[in-house]
Amino acid sequence: MAEQVKIGKSDVVSTPLGLGTNKVGGHNLFPDLVDAQGAEVVRTALDHGIEMLDTAYMYGLGRSEEIIGQVIKDYDRHKIVLATKAAHDPAQKLAPNNRPEFLKKSVDDALKRLQTDYIDVFYIHFPDKDTLKYEAVGALEEEKKAGKIRAIGVSNFSLDQVKEANQDGYVDIVEGKYSLVQREAEQGLWPYLQDNHISFVPYEPLALGLLTGKYKDAKGFGDGDWQFDHDPINFGTRFQANQASVEKIRPIAEKHHTQLADVFLAWYLANPNISVVIPGARKPEQVVQNVQALDLQLSQDEYQLIDQTFQNLDK
Repeated sequence: MAEQVKIGKSDVVSTPLGLGTNKVGGHNLFPDLVDAQGAEVVRTALDHGIEMLDTAYMYGLGRSEEIIGQVIKDYDRHKIVLATKAAHDPAQKLAPNNRPEFLKKSVDDALKRLQTDYIDVFYIHFPDKDTLKYEAVGALEEEKKAGKIRAIGVSNFSLDQVKEANQDGYVDIVEGKYSLVQREAEQGLWPYLQDNHISFVPYEPLALGLLTGKYKDAKGFGDGDWQFDHDPINFGTRFQANQASVEKIRPIAEKHHTQLADVFLAWYLANPNISVVIPGARKPEQVVQNVQALDLQLSQDEYQLIDQTFQNLDK
């Protein structure tokens, strides 16, 4: 198993490949999910040495956390890194709420659903419009001092919001949308995180399946297609360019006798700006496949070729 990475300035450490669990109990996000299969996805991850389980209240409005809480009863809690997120307020039609009292209640509620007495990483899932971000993070710092959480994170924050949130130096980790076809974080965010010893976790690292090669024969997407509705740029105007870039990397996958997804995951794992990669999985066998990326060592030339191939797509 890969070496562990340290999360920000905290004492939390994790293996660099985690599991995103929005397809575990996330019935409000994905159709036809089966809770038993979601539980098996989590078990498979833990059985294969994955430590970080990344969940959120918004994944099934607490259901993902509940499933994880049930599964981890059968494992050594101290070998698991539980990361969860909150901001969506049921009392405000799920609008983001970063007020200190709401975040503290959210921590307590998550502890109950996860059936644990501490959470390793707690993120503010989305920024709201009016709460001062350093006050929101200050509330989580109080929860950290109380032993309820071990590391503080923010998710979906702009660079300016991250800076405000980190005014007192309490932010340990940032989770944001990033993939080889969406690289904006490299320009302003990453340098700030490096300078302030803050870890970075990308979500949607495989770009909704775009980087798996499964859309090789697709002609394109439009209104009504969930891929286009979620990402109209990468599945719209840039789709053909993205596909051409993915196909340029296929020979690397063939050389290593593996899947394209593992090549791209290996690239993220080798990137010094990325701490933990959290690909999701609907089926246990997808977890098993993703774990193969830990054993895939890209050469420097391969790493650079991937980097350069996807360098100018957003220009």
